[in-house]
Amino acid sequence: MTDTTDAAPPATDGGDPPDGSEFGVGEQNSDGPRIEFRGGKWASTVPLVFFIAWAIFQSGVLGIGDTNGLVVGALIGTTLGMFLVRGDWKAYADTIFEGMTQRVAATAIVAWLWAGMFAETLQVGGFVEGLIFAADALNVGAATFPAAAFVLCGLLATGIGTGYGATVAFVTLFFPAGVLIGANPVLLFAAILSGAVFGDNLAPVSDTTIVSAVTQDADIGGVVASRFKYAIAAAVPALAAYLIAGSVMSGVELEGAVALRESANALGLVHLLSMGIVILTAVAGRHIVEAISWGLLVAVVFNLLFGLSSASDIVVFTVTEAGSLSGLPVVEVGETAGVGGSLYSGAVGFFPLIVLTLLIVAMAQIMIRGGGFEAIQTFLLDRVATTVRRAELTMVLGTATINGMITINTAAEIAIAPYVARIGEKFNINGYRRANILDANTSALGYIFPWAGGVLVGYQVMVGPDGLGAEYGPEMVVNPIEVVPYVFHGWFLVAIFILAAVTGFGREYIPDRVSEEVSRA
Repeated sequence: MTDTTDAAPPATDGGDPPDGSEFGVGEQNSDGPRIEFRGGKWASTVPLVFFIAWAIFQSGVLGIGDTNGLVVGALIGTTLGMFLVRGDWKAYADTIFEGMTQRVAATAIVAWLWAGMFAETLQVGGFVEGLIFAADALNVGAATFPAAAFVLCGLLATGIGTGYGATVAFVTLFFPAGVLIGANPVLLFAAILSGAVFGDNLAPVSDTTIVSAVTQDADIGGVVASRFKYAIAAAVPALAAYLIAGSVMSGVELEGAVALRESANALGLVHLLSMGIVILTAVAGRHIVEAISWGLLVAVVFNLLFGLSSASDIVVFTVTEAGSLSGLPVVEVGETAGVGGSLYSGAVGFFPLIVLTLLIVAMAQIMIRGGGFEAIQTFLLDRVATTVRRAELTMVLGTATINGMITINTAAEIAIAPYVARIGEKFNINGYRRANILDANTSALGYIFPWAGGVLVGYQVMVGPDGLGAEYGPEMVVNPIEVVPYVFHGWFLVAIFILAAVTGFGREYIPDRVSEEVSRA
């Protein structure tokens, strides 16, 4: 591929332009022990396959959307795989630790923790009440709120480069406001997930964008420019679908909703500045942790300066007996000793999901070390991808299959990227085209499956210790299986690339355009 002269976008940490190493690209293929399984390479898929079967039974059949239950399924699946190992189990055990230390897992976890603290601090600062005030003032009703949430979440996710972080913020803040106004909770949750898909797919500093570009030997600016037409082609009908569905899907009766709506307060909208600081800082090229930290600091100052919350709403130490420090604004006397506040509840609610994420990445690493991924890729490459059209279809469907197994989208993208590169180079398919196929399906399906990380991170906001369900009632909790049909942008994005593979729409070969031309497209 011809070298590019275009400048890469700013690094996510303000240093050198991103090259994918910050997300662990290449680590999956590093030297390490191979694991021999009874039953061959395919036996290495047992942990992940068992986990998926467990998740389908729990979420789809029984209708139980419980992250803790998924953790148990992952633990059992990981243990079952051990009994299929030939010889010493040490390599298997070491691979579990190897997977858990992958940076790709840490990237998602850090985003959840910081975004959780930020969103929870905005919530105690009255941002939800401010949004209700703005919705009433702008006449944004129940029918149009999901469509508005889709657009705004897409803009936030594009600006900060993390769909997970945008999901946390919008489920914490926009979701309760919309449900209180009368929007259907299932549709609204799905609209937020669709916005996260849009941002994850299109943001220049998104982890999926960076990984898809660098693994396919393409420049990031050119990749973003070349995929814009696909993103918009999916977003327009998705927006129309949310407007139509919003007008026919009714909301829920929420006890105390009238009183809560009457508590709407324009002053809470001051936190639009807090969110704006996060977006501008991220767009300026600063690391997402730094960007959210600045927004969090401003949010705390606004809460205290304008009397939107007390210091104890942000962090509080509860003691059982009064003492010399009990007069401090962050210390109070109660029946049970402990720590609380928005910083605490915003972070601790994600602990079960963090454990699940580490286990999923570990199971993926077992499949890599055991040759399961290699077996899948070889089968598709040798038996299925026999023409350009079938090659692109196997890229789309192969990416979908891996995303169904590895529910953290960046980890799934890293796992399947070498196969996409191999098959693309075999049929002379342009790197930008390969990157777009890889990223679109990874971004979309990472927010559709009920056991996917993007879905579970929003669900965890609802069911956490101080989540929406505890604060507003069970009507604020949506079972992840219910949102599957309504993540319109995700489904449209997958459908567009299936049609593109079949019809050849947007197909380009390596000699067709060099990177400078793609960047100007």
